[in-house]
Amino acid sequence: MLLLPVLSLSPFPSLIPDHSLRFQSHRNRHASRRAVRCAAASSGVDGDSFTAKSGYLFELSATEADSLAEYRISKIAAIYSRKPLLVARRLVQTGVAFGKWFGLRYLDSLMDRSESMFQVRAAALRKILVELGPAYIKIAQAISSRADLIPPSYLDELSVLQDRISPFSTEVAFNMIEQELGVSLVEVFSEISPEPVAAASLGQVYQARLRKTGQVVAVKVQRPGVQAAISLDILILRFMSGLIRRAGKLNTDLQAVVDEWASSLFREMDYNNEASNGVRFRNLYGSIPDVVVPLMYLEYTTRKILVMEWIEGEKLSEVKDLYLIEVGVYCSFNQLLECGFYHADPHPGNLLRTYDGRLAYIDFGMTGEFKQELRDGFIEACLHLVNRDFDALAKDFVTLGLLPPTADKEAVTKALTGVFQNAVAKGVRNISFGDLLGNLGTTMYKFKFRIPSYFSLVIRSLAVLEGIAISFNPEYKVLGSTYPWIARKVLTDSSPQLKSSLETLLYKDGVFRIDRLESLLTESLRAKTEKAIVKQQNEGTDSRMVMKEILSFTLTEKGEFVREIVVQEFAKGLDALGLATLETAAARVPFSALFYSSSMTEEDIINLETFQRLVFLLLGTRRKEDSNTGSKQVSPYKNQRLGMEELSLVLNQVESIQDILPVLSIIPELPPESQQQLLQLPASLVRQLISRAAARTIRRLFL
Repeated sequence: MLLLPVLSLSPFPSLIPDHSLRFQSHRNRHASRRAVRCAAASSGVDGDSFTAKSGYLFELSATEADSLAEYRISKIAAIYSRKPLLVARRLVQTGVAFGKWFGLRYLDSLMDRSESMFQVRAAALRKILVELGPAYIKIAQAISSRADLIPPSYLDELSVLQDRISPFSTEVAFNMIEQELGVSLVEVFSEISPEPVAAASLGQVYQARLRKTGQVVAVKVQRPGVQAAISLDILILRFMSGLIRRAGKLNTDLQAVVDEWASSLFREMDYNNEASNGVRFRNLYGSIPDVVVPLMYLEYTTRKILVMEWIEGEKLSEVKDLYLIEVGVYCSFNQLLECGFYHADPHPGNLLRTYDGRLAYIDFGMTGEFKQELRDGFIEACLHLVNRDFDALAKDFVTLGLLPPTADKEAVTKALTGVFQNAVAKGVRNISFGDLLGNLGTTMYKFKFRIPSYFSLVIRSLAVLEGIAISFNPEYKVLGSTYPWIARKVLTDSSPQLKSSLETLLYKDGVFRIDRLESLLTESLRAKTEKAIVKQQNEGTDSRMVMKEILSFTLTEKGEFVREIVVQEFAKGLDALGLATLETAAARVPFSALFYSSSMTEEDIINLETFQRLVFLLLGTRRKEDSNTGSKQVSPYKNQRLGMEELSLVLNQVESIQDILPVLSIIPELPPESQQQLLQLPASLVRQLISRAAARTIRRLFL
């Protein structure tokens, strides 16, 4: 066995070079390895209370263990059907633990003290789950975001479930490293910490230095027998969930939920899979400014051993760094809505702040895939929520798989309106993600919604970031930071589904809703691109900068769809402006009413007002308040004919078009491609104006 140097272990040890480090002879190592095997059983009971409580003091044969490489409930059942005493022992242990808890809850109900004893019983349940072992810890962590499975009152207690577990024997761990790699430790590492620096339900981590390169690495070692233990617990959980579903007459298929999470858990126990996930995550997001993804050493990785680059830092939840929260929000946006490959276990322990001020992601055992149609559906749901379109939001829930197509959408719409109306009343920047989840959770439990696994993980990844942020800034809103990216994606994405959604959002009954375009453009300008992430965001941006950003955006290839809409509405406005000007001139001619009748329609009035607001939007200035002119807003649905006084006020507003001259100074600063697009706009406008004039003439002649 190797002689280990004494290393600093708190909280993230730095290896101390020890040139006197020596290893025992080959013969002594083999003798020590035999001793380790003998010690495994005894140290499990006396030195590792977690192992003893979990009850996995056994091992499967090599053939049986290999058959559990992937989750197959039929194979698990076949293995344990030949081990009835082992199953019975675990059933008794599990049954006693939960039976006692349910018995106490029943007594609480009889004594009418359920509410007052809630916190005590919830804490007791969390303790039971930790003591019963890794399967129960992982399932409980997953259920903590499943509002369709448990009452919302239990979510808070389970959401803080931590899997801080006693470590198993270091001798057993070192023995496993040598067995898995097929070589002695001295051949791979020049130094290694004498004790684990972190321990969890599935494994524990040592700090080491690679002999070949001198790189400091983290060595993750799986707990012995953990897969066998989890397999047995999953088998029992499926049995119990079937009984609970029948007894409680629940709509959710609990056994399917157990299967779903068991599959994810089995993938997490394969460290080859985790290494592949880490490589992919690094390739996709490692280039984002101030994001760190550790390098995976695949040549030293097996199903039970993982070697990765050592990341030095502190938990993000323990430092006050709001900037890194913003970086995390941006990275989450890329994971969820751009690439669709995301970190599915974003608890605070997996997010670190490095000592040079960067955000590090670690532990890639659980990742998820977010399909394109679901990404688009999620974006649409966010848009409909912000714009208070709760009827469309109910339909989004069907698209996202939260509701069956046969659901009573009218009742759901009414419920969602009650849940979200107040939450969004103060604007998107003030929407609390945590409040939304709490309110929505109650509704989901009431209507027995089904929450797909991807959805709970997606929501959890954002909720964790907000939870960390509000611990030192109670006013922080993660949705307010995410929505600018959503707005930009809606405005620039080439997806036919999102284009259709944008068009539906901007037009109602053929009427263009300029306020929604204003909102989307304004929010999208708050989103910083990868190269433009800055630590301080200036609130008071001058109008010239806003004008430049809007032009830069609308004149790009990605802004083509929005540019076409703006040009179309601009043409309508110019056409309406021409008619309004003609009417104003005609009104000044004596007796004009005898030979000239108004041709202005409600549509023209709306187009004129839209034109006015488009001008202010493109100029980067706020719309003039009605109080400044002493006027009331012109209603497009009042009179067919525009009153002279009202028309004069509108035209006075539009006269500020002369302010567009500053645009000329910005044009040279635009990229050549954008300048080319700008030069093509007049021709496009002229074509649309001619088309509208021709259509108007035909209507007057033949209709």
